[in-house]
Amino acid sequence: MPIIKPVRGIHPQVPEDCFVAENATIVGEVTMGSNCSVWFNAVVRGDVHFIKLGDKVNVQDGAVIHATYQKSPTTIGNNVSIGHNAIVHGCTIHDNVLIGMGSIVMDDCIIESNSIIAAGAVVTKNTVVESGSIYAGVPAKKVKDISKALISGEIDRIANNYVKYSGWFKK
Repeated sequence: MPIIKPVRGIHPQVPEDCFVAENATIVGEVTMGSNCSVWFNAVVRGDVHFIKLGDKVNVQDGAVIHATYQKSPTTIGNNVSIGHNAIVHGCTIHDNVLIGMGSIVMDDCIIESNSIIAAGAVVTKNTVVESGSIYAGVPAKKVKDISKALISGEIDRIANNYVKYSGWFKK
């Protein structure tokens, strides 16, 4: 059974159509939209501030979503993929975003819609990733504009696939 538990009397809100792996952890003030998935060894820790996930968000294996006490909540829009072992901390991620494997998005960053954070990138505090951009590197910088093909071929494809994959585990 996954760890889904309240902190300071605040229970996570996980809709029935979401998939949460047996060894995932969701605690505290966490609100999830429909068709979300939290995969093996992922942690969504809403103990120090709220965390809000929109619809069709996948938090892949080993990823950590957290916030900063009394300062920076984490808000994630719709159709967002958080890659394996990524860290998303105290930031805002808008709709249709891919956060690559092993990347880090730090406090008070804003990742605007239709953007990709490349695998291994470190998006430093207060960075604003403009809509339609790909950011990569340490520290992350804009490397190019995103094409419509990447939006449908990567961002949408991955988010849709994770809805499909989670269905395999719900049966």
